[in-house]
Amino acid sequence: MLYHLLFPLSTSYSGFNVFRYITFRAAMAALLALLVSFLLGPWLIRALTEKQIGQHIRDDGPASHAAKAGTPTMGGALILAALVLSTLMMADITNSYILLALLATVGSGAVGFADDYLKLTRKNSKGMPPRAKLLGQFSVAFLVAVALYYTPRFSTVLAIPFIKTFHPDLGIFYIPFAMLVIVGASNAVNLTDGLDGLAIGPVMIAAGTYAVIAYVTGHLKLAEYLQIPYVAGVGELSVFCAAVVAAGLGFLWYNAYPAQMFMGDVGSLALGAALGVVAVMTKNEILLMIVGGVFVAEALSVIFQVASYKLRRKRVFLMAPIHHHYELKGWKEPQIIVRFWIIGFICAVIGLSTLKLR
Repeated sequence: MLYHLLFPLSTSYSGFNVFRYITFRAAMAALLALLVSFLLGPWLIRALTEKQIGQHIRDDGPASHAAKAGTPTMGGALILAALVLSTLMMADITNSYILLALLATVGSGAVGFADDYLKLTRKNSKGMPPRAKLLGQFSVAFLVAVALYYTPRFSTVLAIPFIKTFHPDLGIFYIPFAMLVIVGASNAVNLTDGLDGLAIGPVMIAAGTYAVIAYVTGHLKLAEYLQIPYVAGVGELSVFCAAVVAAGLGFLWYNAYPAQMFMGDVGSLALGAALGVVAVMTKNEILLMIVGGVFVAEALSVIFQVASYKLRRKRVFLMAPIHHHYELKGWKEPQIIVRFWIIGFICAVIGLSTLKLR
């Protein structure tokens, strides 16, 4: 909104011309998201504590987590507030990609909120039935995928990392593919959110990576130089991604070990969907598997664990998701968190390298 209010003044006052630049507005969105996080964070923690909105710990989880019971949860609301407000203030809200990114994020956050609310009212770690939860997620993803499919000049061609000669066109099947990317990313982040600050670190790294990708994808000359798909208008998502990074950083101030509050599903489902929808819009859907390597590993560990136990009655890991496996092997929680962040950074560097290595 500030963009629409202040940029027109550039015809009279040249200083306001800086609002035309995506890089400037991305930086301002990040600063605004941080400010909102720091202003609302203490109030939210007090409000959650007073209303006794505390985390319920899984009965089958590591014994060391019992001490975390009662820690304020649903802190993801802070991330959403900072992210949405800063994006609305600094991004071009007439841009369809911005509106759809917000729809996917807030819609998935609403599903997560319902799941968290049921956990609190039932006073256990079981929220929505899995089918109902997936139905809500796929419904949001369907609306976004269909809207993208009918967006003028939006391509249904896939870009394959490291390969520049193979570009399959999915046509109408791009809709279910995009839905799977968005919902898959949403649930992968949700599975990763099991230790203090574990999920938000790789989320910020991935969002920062896609801020760069969105910028070059929406820049005709840079896209041609790097031989990547050009998507007109998608560069505006750099503002959205910068807001994700800063909102996550502000939340991490309170979520760092030992956490003062947890994000809950309202945060993890929303952030995962945000990464998924940006990957889809920038035509770097498959690249998300590299950039979000930590989330992929967490999700695969659960899949392998469940499949192995059902087929062989044997477990692959001591406990899934895989961060719990390392907990039971004796790794300290901060050690696991920082090492997973390092892996996330390495994955991001590899992902960015594919922009040139085609």
